[in-house]
Amino acid sequence: MADGTDPAPRKARGGGRAGRKARRGSAIIEQMPWRMIENIDRPTEPLGPDGIEAIHDTAMRILEEVGVAFLNDEALQLFREAGCTVDGEIVRMGRDWVMEMVAKAPDSFTITPRNPDRTITVGGKTLLFGNVSSPPNYWDLSLGRKMPGTRNQCRDLLKLTQFFDCIHFAGGYPVEPVDLHPSVRHLDVLFDKLLLGDKVVHTYSLGKERVEDAMEMVRIAGGLTHEEFDAKPRFYTNINSTSPLKHDQPMIDGCLRLARRGQAVVVSPFTLAGAMAPVTMGGAVAQSVAEALSAIALFQYVRPGTPCVFGTFTSNVDMKSGAPAFGTPEYMRATQMTGQLARFYGLPLRASGACAANVPDGQAMWETSNSLWSAVQSGANMVYHAAGWLEGGLIASPEKFLMDCEILQQIQRYMEPVITATDTDAMALSTIAEVGQNGHFFGTQHTQDRYTTAFYQPFLSDWKNFEGWMAAGGIWTAERAHHLYRAIVDHFEAPPMDEAIREELGAFVTKRKAEGGAPTDY
Repeated sequence: MADGTDPAPRKARGGGRAGRKARRGSAIIEQMPWRMIENIDRPTEPLGPDGIEAIHDTAMRILEEVGVAFLNDEALQLFREAGCTVDGEIVRMGRDWVMEMVAKAPDSFTITPRNPDRTITVGGKTLLFGNVSSPPNYWDLSLGRKMPGTRNQCRDLLKLTQFFDCIHFAGGYPVEPVDLHPSVRHLDVLFDKLLLGDKVVHTYSLGKERVEDAMEMVRIAGGLTHEEFDAKPRFYTNINSTSPLKHDQPMIDGCLRLARRGQAVVVSPFTLAGAMAPVTMGGAVAQSVAEALSAIALFQYVRPGTPCVFGTFTSNVDMKSGAPAFGTPEYMRATQMTGQLARFYGLPLRASGACAANVPDGQAMWETSNSLWSAVQSGANMVYHAAGWLEGGLIASPEKFLMDCEILQQIQRYMEPVITATDTDAMALSTIAEVGQNGHFFGTQHTQDRYTTAFYQPFLSDWKNFEGWMAAGGIWTAERAHHLYRAIVDHFEAPPMDEAIREELGAFVTKRKAEGGAPTDY
């Protein structure tokens, strides 16, 4: 198989950098090159200093007076050891201790995947985008309905994740492959992810076995010794608190395991104002801050300097139905406000590209665009679910994936510097004088020298007028996206992996399956 998932041995190919030009499929689309995006804009800051202090003080009072439940015995013992107050499962911690611990976290760090050319920097002004993660269902135009995800659909979305250079990291399962038994699902999907891509990957913190398996598979795929793996971040996990004010056993367990081996941890409370958090956005953000910092402080206590990301996923519910809403004005403001708090604490920020729409239509795109631009405005460093998300995270769609990548490329182009003080050629004064009051700029040498690169060129948008669009078949955006998605996955070529590494990775998966994989309730 061209996608690199066949179990049969193939001719060995060394290195992680070769063959990328052919892999990009330039005959299918022209896309912007892989690179770290620098956010050159000032962040949007709806809170003044008094507002920041009010949210911070409220978050600290939550930690001191209300407390956070940790359903993890090891975490409770660690909090006792640190001098926090532990009453059953409820932990109360002083603000001085919390701030001391949080100050130990780096404000920037790198994660190095199996291909060092795909190393990402998390923090500073860097803006990273990741694929949709964790929907249980799949929708595409050929089906016309949603259905439980499969391994083949998951593979197709992983191919899109690798193909698009505006996607910087591969998050969780782009769709949950429910045709794989939960005991071995993590083995098969991570095997596919490591073979079909060479970008930074994620593991779910869903039990000891899954986390330990993932660390070993990432180590093997990178051709690393145990010492080399532990020396710097090679992959990461993302956890959500169980709002309100609770962290569960497996997620904290997984983070502790990664932290002790120097790997990165993202803590993202999922707070819905009006349901899992106060109806006011100030209260919802304060609760989210308390939930995030309680866990980050624990990880810094266990291993000072653990690379941690402060995640925001604060939105509101539809007060008529209770359904979650995304891309709303409240969602945008909550993201911007949390960005201010992340800078206050000196932590990198994770945001999301989310929508509540059920199909890739106009609603899907305006809600996702609002979400993505609020992430940009907040100064976010990692943007989860940036491509492919529908129905509040219950559906993954390849058409939506491509439509979102069009937005991501436009954001990338938007962040290119416009002018420097010494760039007299860009000011084009001589060309303005040449054209004067009666000419046009189409034929000037200044235009001719730049016309191919002067403006963003879309791969999906159709800029023909109505008559031209109709003459070309009158194809709507989602249908164009469907045709491109099929062309990309049908001609996809996986990045190279040394055959010995591939065989070792496959042998590990086979062995762990024979041992039963991870325990489940099934």
